[in-house]
Order: sequence, then structure tokens, then C-alpha cells
Amino acid sequence: MQMTPGPTAVPPRVRERLSDPMPNPDVEPVFFELYDDVCGKLQRVYDTDDDVVVMGGEGILGLEAAIASTVAPGDEVLCVSNGLYGDGFADFVESYGGRPTLVTADYDGPLDLAAVETTLEESTFEVATMVHCETPTGALNDVEPVLELLDDHDVLTIVDAVSSLGGTPVPSDHVDITLGASQKAFSSPPGLTTVAVSDRAWDVVERRDPPSLYTNLLPWRETDEGFPYTHLVANVAALDESLSMLFEEGLDAVYERHETAAAHCRDRGADLDLDVYTEAELSAPTVTAFHLPGEAERLQRELAAEHDVVLATGLGDLAGDVLRVGHMGYNAEVEKVDRVMDALRAVRR
Repeated sequence: MQMTPGPTAVPPRVRERLSDPMPNPDVEPVFFELYDDVCGKLQRVYDTDDDVVVMGGEGILGLEAAIASTVAPGDEVLCVSNGLYGDGFADFVESYGGRPTLVTADYDGPLDLAAVETTLEESTFEVATMVHCETPTGALNDVEPVLELLDDHDVLTIVDAVSSLGGTPVPSDHVDITLGASQKAFSSPPGLTTVAVSDRAWDVVERRDPPSLYTNLLPWRETDEGFPYTHLVANVAALDESLSMLFEEGLDAVYERHETAAAHCRDRGADLDLDVYTEAELSAPTVTAFHLPGEAERLQRELAAEHDVVLATGLGDLAGDVLRVGHMGYNAEVEKVDRVMDALRAVRR
């Protein structure tokens, strides 16, 4: 059983949709209709009236495309971070000639709102980036106070919500570019990036007129006459099915199911004397990161070999110290969490 925080297990109904006859996305109107339907459904998940586009490429494409489309050489960019992906935004900014200022916080704590406020008073920024859910540490960040500060300073905002969208509410209406992906809480195959884009962001992208194609949001603004490259037809159909399943269950029920599974996972962890890596109030409803210094990689191997349970370790410096349970999407079920925790109890010594 795979219980990683993405890619997640794909439910049978979505796998069946992948086997449907697939139209040619370049010439057949039925695909354009499907694409528009998917974008409309995504607007409901994002809870926004902003445009939503679906790009062909894994979720990291969205992070890079957001920077490539809005940051011109020499632009000052504020990168607010308490994790690996937040830090990574600064690397994208540098690669496109921008000038990142990284406001960091400890990986097990919240975003540093006071430092953001001080930095905004000292400097002017065109763009700011942050992460809603830091998957490597299982932290769900309270981004709204930071967004309010950035709005006061008229800064364009980019938020990575890849591992939260579809599993918990995302404040997209307060963000200019909100990024998601198919392979997390949607429980669809990896291969699609979803992007909600505000009118202000489109204006910035048009002025920037990005020179790239694949990492350029602009060609996706108007797709009535075609896509910038051949779209991933089967992936779009699968995402459509995943979204239909969400709405049949009801978004509020989906979010409650994630909260219940997450709480149960942490309760079971407490029974095993396992510490959660982040502060308790930061723990995400989509992923739990247990702090197991020096044990994580051994436990990951033994869980797979002895119990057919696949979990993820941490990333970077935390690879040997953090073991992550992905209770997101199709896997946000108490019964599945119990199987994982029963196996973890058996291998821990």
C-alpha cells in the first residue's frame, strides 16, 4: 500500500477513465470542451473567480512557470520560507535573473511575519513567493497574514498550494498566482500543473512577455484556438474524474475526511511515542511528518519489505530523520492510516 505524500494512489474509477478513447486535443472540439469543464471545476476547488489553466507537466512546472512568467531580470523578489520548497523559489528567481531576498524561519516553526513586515518596510519588491503546505515537513502555513502585508505594499503574490489544494481550503482569492498539481490530494496521475491566475497577474505576465514557451503562462490565457503544445489528454480526463469524485462527496466532507485522518494518524503516533516534526498547530491535514532521528530510512525499507507499506522519508538534510505519512486524497481514510500505523508499530524497535 502506497501512503506517500504524492504521488498518491489513484482510485479505480480514475484508472478506468484513463482507458477511455482519447480525442485529438489539437483538432477535436470535444477535448476543448473537456478542458474548459476541468478548468471550471478547478475554480470551485480553488474557490475563486480567477482564471484557471491546466498545463502539461508535473507540479514543479507551475513553480518555475510562475517565476519565469512574472520575474524580469533585475526584479526584486521576496521569498518567504520555512521549508525546502520555500527556499527553492529563490533558486528559480536567480535562474531567471531576479534578485531574491529570502526571509527564512525554522523548518519546524511558522513563517516569520515580523521579519516579513520589517523587510517590506526596508525594501520594495515586485513579487513575493511562499508555500501553503511544506510537504517535506508536514507544515500547513498560515499565509493569510503574510498576504495581507504584501497586499498593503502592492506586491504580486505567488503561493505553492500543490500539496494542500483539494485537501484543505486554500485562500486563492487573496493570491495572484496559486499553484496546484494533479498527483497530490486530487489522487490523479502525475503530469498536470494547475494554476489560478488573477487579472493583476495576467497584466504583469503580458508586460513581462516571457521569452520561453514551456514555462510561459501567457499562451494558456486564451486556448479557444489551440494549446501551445499537444496536451496530455488522458491526464486531463483522469483529473476530470477525480474532480467529479470530489464534488460527489462534497468539498466540506472531503476537508473533514482529511482532518479526521490526520488527527487519527497523530493520535496513533502519540501512542507509539512518536513526535511530529512541526509545531502541533502547523500540522497539515494532508501529511504527517514524524521525527525519527537516524531511523527514518531503516523504517522506510522495513515497512516496504515486511508489510508492503510505502512511505516517504524527509528531503534534503531531513532524509534520515523524518518519516512521512501521506493521508491525502484517496488515502485520507482512517482504515488506511491504521494499517500504516500498525505496520510502523511492528517494525519500530
